[in-house]
Amino acid sequence: MTEAPIRAGMPKGFRSAELGWPELDRIPHPPHRIPLLGDVVGVNRRTPLQDSLRYARRLGPVFRRKAFGKEFVFVWGARHTADLADESRFAKHVGLGIANLRPVAGDGLFTAYNHEPNWQLAHDVLAPGFSREAMAGYHPMMLDVARRLTEHWDRAAGAGRTVDVPGDMTKLTLETIARTGFGHDFGSFERTRPHPFVTAMIGTLTYAQRLNTVPFPLAPLLLRSATRRNAQDIAHLNRTVDELVRARRTDGGGQGDLLDRMLETAHPVTGERLAPQNVRRQVITFLVAGHETTSGALSFALHYLSRHPDVAARARAEVDRVWADAAEPAYEQVARLRYVRRVLDESLRLWPTAPAFAREAREDTVLAGEHPMRRGAWALVLTPMLHRDPEVWGADAERFDPDRFDARAVRSRAPHTFKPFGTGARACIGRQFALHEATLVLGLLLRRYELRPDPAYRLRVTERLTLMPDGLRLRPERRSAVREPASELRCPVPGAGD
Repeated sequence: MTEAPIRAGMPKGFRSAELGWPELDRIPHPPHRIPLLGDVVGVNRRTPLQDSLRYARRLGPVFRRKAFGKEFVFVWGARHTADLADESRFAKHVGLGIANLRPVAGDGLFTAYNHEPNWQLAHDVLAPGFSREAMAGYHPMMLDVARRLTEHWDRAAGAGRTVDVPGDMTKLTLETIARTGFGHDFGSFERTRPHPFVTAMIGTLTYAQRLNTVPFPLAPLLLRSATRRNAQDIAHLNRTVDELVRARRTDGGGQGDLLDRMLETAHPVTGERLAPQNVRRQVITFLVAGHETTSGALSFALHYLSRHPDVAARARAEVDRVWADAAEPAYEQVARLRYVRRVLDESLRLWPTAPAFAREAREDTVLAGEHPMRRGAWALVLTPMLHRDPEVWGADAERFDPDRFDARAVRSRAPHTFKPFGTGARACIGRQFALHEATLVLGLLLRRYELRPDPAYRLRVTERLTLMPDGLRLRPERRSAVREPASELRCPVPGAGD
């Protein structure tokens, strides 16, 4: 399964070792390359992204790595990335772990190949679901889910307990996308263990990553049991979504949410509708991508806020000033949290939870005037290294500093130097949804709690196609004089279900 997805995006006749780079030998690679194995000695199969970051620092803005006969070109220099962002010459490339998700997501928005028509159809049908009007409609549901989080944290604060930050952010973001997009409630906060959907989702993401670290001829043997578990995980995801869609078709009542659009809306020009199988794939795409990356972004931001009390105090003062004595913020008030948004952006700079995106040449071209590429040749942009390019971010690029996203600083930087949501026509369709949700939640948590870190904790990053801080726990302490939401503002919570 590894070789086929990687080859699928290449023009016929290309060998994976060539990748369509005529002058591949000019691109540096790690020393001590071993025949057949390539550059795998000394690397950790659980942290391939972080291994690549270490090589990037040594080898420069364009480099290559080889593993089991497959050669990959990595790019992170700001000038090279800006060139790859040129939509007239480059397009999204579906390769590596993303292609390995196609058994579950198929031609969904995230995993579709450029030539597959369902991508454009789904994009055009669903784009209005992320308009300003639609976002304002999601806001009360986001608040409702956030209340369930704060009730959970209030109990922990009252007992002096710590909270599992990544676990709770995953519950929050899953419930948010499920409620706002599909009118469903997974009952995540009422569970003592992760919802089976989350377990299956993590299983498929982990399996997709493992496929990239095992030589193709040996994969069926080495991953036999993992392959069986992955098939079970995919079956569970499919059943969950099929039941959700079946209930909607039977009961109706989505009030124009994303699922209603998938089932009822025709393309504004062609009149075409999404096929049932594609509806399933789009729902899975949104449930997985719509919460996994946002939960990571929130978790990293909370880590940095807990480690930088001066930043937290400044952000908290902004929340208190902007929201004043309102029990809960209105939709428009969230956008006014400009410093809180800077905290989020700076967290995404250091640890973009979708840490890479691939671009392929639409035609024969030369990357940044230096490296010839044939049509179909592709490169993987390492976003965490792009966001640490000292030519853009300075010699202190590893330092957490939200003022890098002051309006004046942003205007002074060249385009395409900050890419946490990908680039071009295939960039994340839910970007504004994620940013509104994350800014709202950070504001609510800052207003309600002091965030106490474990002094012994050192940031460790878990990789499962997306990034997440591993083992992060904080102790929330209730602030005094926090105004409670009025009971009449509370929205009913639909019955929890599996």
